[in-house]
Amino acid sequence: MSIYFDNAATTSLSKEVLESMMPFLTEQYGNASSTHSFGRSSKAAIEQSRKIIANQLGCKPGELFFTSCGTEANNMAIKCAVRDLGINYIISSTIEHHCVLHTVEEMNKLEHIHVEYVKVLPNGSFDLEHLASLLEKANDKTLVSLMHANNETGNLNDIQKIGELCAKVGAFFHSDTVQTIAHLTFNLKDSKVNFVSGSAHKFHGPKGVGFLYIKHLTKIASYIHGGSQERNLRAGTENVAGIVGMAKALELAYANLTEERERIDNLKTYFHNQLINEIQDVKFNTNMENSIFTVLNISLPPTFSNEMTLFNLDLKGIACSGGSACSSGSNLGSHVMQAMNHPSNRKAVRFSFSKFNTKEEVDTAIEKIKELALISA
Repeated sequence: MSIYFDNAATTSLSKEVLESMMPFLTEQYGNASSTHSFGRSSKAAIEQSRKIIANQLGCKPGELFFTSCGTEANNMAIKCAVRDLGINYIISSTIEHHCVLHTVEEMNKLEHIHVEYVKVLPNGSFDLEHLASLLEKANDKTLVSLMHANNETGNLNDIQKIGELCAKVGAFFHSDTVQTIAHLTFNLKDSKVNFVSGSAHKFHGPKGVGFLYIKHLTKIASYIHGGSQERNLRAGTENVAGIVGMAKALELAYANLTEERERIDNLKTYFHNQLINEIQDVKFNTNMENSIFTVLNISLPPTFSNEMTLFNLDLKGIACSGGSACSSGSNLGSHVMQAMNHPSNRKAVRFSFSKFNTKEEVDTAIEKIKELALISA
């Protein structure tokens, strides 16, 4: 029996989403830039999807631009802000997803942009007093890039407060919201954020499609050059089926959000409590009082083998992770855990849940972890 607890890395494609995509993989396969009926049908599907997503996020359809993934969306926001908004100062953090962290590093190296990093508190949240002090040096050429929920710990940050701090000094604000889109409600129209990103495969949509929200009057130029797709900002033939699937997945997520959030949160809490009861000296890197309901990051006792824990869990049919899937080939360890001063003699393991997980699966995972504890003792 295989159990999947790695939904922060990617989720399974829901049946309803696949059904919504199928017509655009079979009969309605026209290029959306073509003027004949096949093309017009695809174009209409894209624009209808844009309206659906905009309605769910509380923004205008014209503020949404489709991309291939969240990584591209984050790259687009940061690089275009530097190029087109004249950014000369970036404030970010050392616990950002690598697609943000490495892009900021590149802007520092190639564009000579001054970069500073906001302090991370022991609970994994940002030190907003430190952010305010950094913003005192800011001007209208400043970009703040801080994530909404950390992809490894699930710990949440108050993007409303961050946005207000940015607005006071006229700084632009970009937030990586890949882990929170479809899990938390948004009203982007009334927010102080200029850029947010989403990726369909994090909420039971297809891989290979995402979006970037760009607030009205935040003007940037083309990121990928070529045709006039995405209102001249992102050239390239659109992934029509993927866009349709993303809209359907988001629509389903928000239609059932209250019920699914309660069920998944209860499952996470049950897992948390069972770990405390059954695993001696287990600790937690997730702040249970302020985290996304889908993620629980645990710190196993030093008796567990750092190198073999994930491998042994996989052998026992439990799919989980030690951090971001995008960094799974790295031997440097988790930069997030390092920033949180996580003890090097403990193994951090992320369990992330979806609507398809069950209490029985949690019970099985607890038993398998107990078996590893006995072996490691």
